[in-house]
Amino acid sequence: MAAIKPRFEFRTFAQDFGIVERKMRAVSQVERIRESAEIYIISRASDENNTKIRDQLMDIKVLVQEKQGLEQWNPRLKTAFPMKASSIQDEVFPAFGVAPPQFQREVYTLDQYLNEIIGPQPELQTVHVYKRRFAFTINGCIAELGDVYINGAMLRTANLESTDIDAITHAKQEIDLKGYDNINYLMAIKRVIGMAPEPIPW
Repeated sequence: MAAIKPRFEFRTFAQDFGIVERKMRAVSQVERIRESAEIYIISRASDENNTKIRDQLMDIKVLVQEKQGLEQWNPRLKTAFPMKASSIQDEVFPAFGVAPPQFQREVYTLDQYLNEIIGPQPELQTVHVYKRRFAFTINGCIAELGDVYINGAMLRTANLESTDIDAITHAKQEIDLKGYDNINYLMAIKRVIGMAPEPIPW
């Protein structure tokens, strides 16, 4: 089977997208709506590993490169709970960029992992994120509008993804996203919880 080529991504956050949303809905119909409740583990020591839990699965993506204002992320790990302590030590904690703790169990449930492993770590913070996402296709790109609640704080997100950088560039122009900064989930969450110095993208 051919290897999956990681897509480039442009994502941004705002309180309201106004004309951007109107143009997105004018050029494409909503193809599906997805809702999810996720737990992000945010580390002060890392901005390059997106670590979250969804549907009892630990999901880690790593930032591969930045090119022409876009980011390319690649899956690094996806595994289910209960999880072995050896996996948490060797596969998960390197993504946080902090030293692993002493493990008291050989296997951890999700609750044990959050309460006993993540909770006591001063450099790590658990953040609850609820997403309601509306999917479109614009200029051949995967496109998205979403309502995002970060520990209860509501933001809106807009997103374009493709393996074709030019397609994203043209789509940004078509729907007036070109004036927005590329802000990934890690950066948006860090701003909301006060872990990053930049202002919250209201």
